[in-house]
This record gives sequence, C-alpha cells and structure tokens, in this order.
Amino acid sequence: MTERFLVWGSGAIGASIGASLVSDGVDVTFIDTAADHVEAMRDPARGLQVRGDDRAFGRAVTARLPAELNGSWSSVLLCVKAHHTAEACRALAPHLAPDGYVVSLQNGLTEKTVAEIVGPKRTIGGFVNFGADVIGPGRIAFGNRGTVALGELDGAMTQRLDALTRAIRLFEPDAFATGYIWSYLWGKLAYASLLFAQAAGTAGIVDCLERPELLPLWRALAGEVIAVASSEGVSPQGFNGFDPAAFAPRAGAAAAAAGVNAIALFNRPSAKTHSGVWRDLAIHRRVTEIDAQFGPVIAAGARHGIACPTLRRLVALIHDIEAGRRPQDDANLLALLEEAHA
Repeated sequence: MTERFLVWGSGAIGASIGASLVSDGVDVTFIDTAADHVEAMRDPARGLQVRGDDRAFGRAVTARLPAELNGSWSSVLLCVKAHHTAEACRALAPHLAPDGYVVSLQNGLTEKTVAEIVGPKRTIGGFVNFGADVIGPGRIAFGNRGTVALGELDGAMTQRLDALTRAIRLFEPDAFATGYIWSYLWGKLAYASLLFAQAAGTAGIVDCLERPELLPLWRALAGEVIAVASSEGVSPQGFNGFDPAAFAPRAGAAAAAAGVNAIALFNRPSAKTHSGVWRDLAIHRRVTEIDAQFGPVIAAGARHGIACPTLRRLVALIHDIEAGRRPQDDANLLALLEEAHA
C-alpha cells in the first residue's frame, strides 16, 4: 500500500489503528501533544507498545509534536478527544493536501466541526467502538474489538471511501463503508449516555448495567438521545449488542432490559472493564468530552422542543465530579435516577 497516513491524536484510538497500519508496511506519522508520549513512541528502546486481545505491536514509530511537523498528507486520521477537535483541525489544516481528506475517528458529532474548518468535501465520517486505553507514555492496552464504520457525510459511496475502508481493514478486518454514517454516530451517542452515567460511579460497565434498579435511568438517557435523533431525521443504528430500538420512547421495560443484557454480554469478555470517561475522571483527573458530545444533542433537542432533562442532569453531575465538588460514587446514579423521577 503506497498511501501515507497522518494520525493526529495518538491516544487509544489513533495509536491502536496506526500500529496495525505500520505492521502491514504502511507509512504512518503519529502526532500528539503529549511530549512524553511522543518521545516514548519514537525511542528505539521503548517504541509504541499496543498489547492485549489479539494485538502484540512493539516498535519505534515516526512520531512528532505538532510544531515539529513538515509536509502534507492526503489521508489524515483525526483521533483527538471531541473537545479538542477545532484546535486540532486548525493545526492540521496546513498539512492537508488540496485533494486530501480528514476522517473523524472520534465520539460525538465532531464531523460537523471538522467540515466547518477543512470543508465538507474534505471530511469523512468515522465510527469506532473497540476498547483500548493509554496506560503510560507509548503504552496502549487493547481491550476488545468492536464495530468500525466509515462513511461520506452525504452518504455517497466513493472511490476514496472504498480505499480508506480497505486500509482500515488492516486494523479491523470487519470494518465497512456505509451510506448512513450519521445513524451510527447518533447510535453511539445513545450508548455513550450510559457510559457517562457509569463513569459517575465506581463499578465497571457490566456491573453497572446489571443493576436492575437503574433500568429506568438507562431508558431515560438513551431514550432522550434517540428522540432527538428522530427529530433530526436520523434513525440511530445499533452495534455490538446495543439496539437503539430497545430504548426508544415507545419500547417497554422488557425490551430495554433485554437490550441492557445484550450490551453486558458483549462487554463481559473485554479486558477493558471501565469506560474511557471513567478513566478521564478517576485516573487522568481531566475534563471529559461530555459538553462536546451532548451539548449538540441538547441544543438540537431545544430546537425541536425536546427538553432532555436527564441528559442535562447528567452533564451537571459530570461537571461536579470534574470540579471536585462531588466524588465518583455508585450512589450518584441512584440520585440521578431519583431526580429523573422527581
């Protein structure tokens, strides 16, 4: 494969995907703002290490800080946190070839921000649901495989999308191109609402989901996202055990319970027991993506007369934890549930 890739954001997503491309002989340059991470990745004695599940990558790679980068690329994989999207796009824009594209391999509806900065015709949507964590400079723990989907923003099936999909299959053999990328992105948002709630406590994903008393909370959170998506003309797509229809406003409690069990079944074998949001709060002690992910959902809901009260309370709860006003505690989820029914 002669195509060169620039991976902008070399955390769990970018490093995992980029390592697989490098393993197959693809020319990849990794960009990250963390100097210790960049130094470890390019150090011959350490290198980038991606371990776990079926992954065993370990070697020095071409890694740069943004200020060290020269040249242009036609293929850029954007893998930064959602709230860093605009800053990253402005920094990478000078390095994007005139006929190039940026594929957003992020959470949320970040494709809209990318398109505003580099142009919609230079933007490709991406959906990822595999599990991985940064556990140290240059070190990635790969937890489990998951769905990877790619799509043009207008739903067209193009040659460049086909070429990109073939390249990403070096990382995930079942990766596919779709004409409905927005359906997958909204589906991920509905699922992510459950993970953000899990992050407010201490229990892992499976243990948290299997608390039967929290079923009304899962229904309220995912249901609000799905209702907003529907008002936006999007039917959220399911993946990896998550079925949006089970949490739709008209679905019953039995359907939602079955839906929760399916999600738990998918996650149970994973070495990644806690969400990335939980790690942001508990380990990295940093601001999460909650505003970047759910701010657009709540704003869209307001345009359609959908109040999203449970999502709003979840955002406030996460902000309290970020600011140190409230500890991560499993009781937070019960309080959120009680507020939803007040």
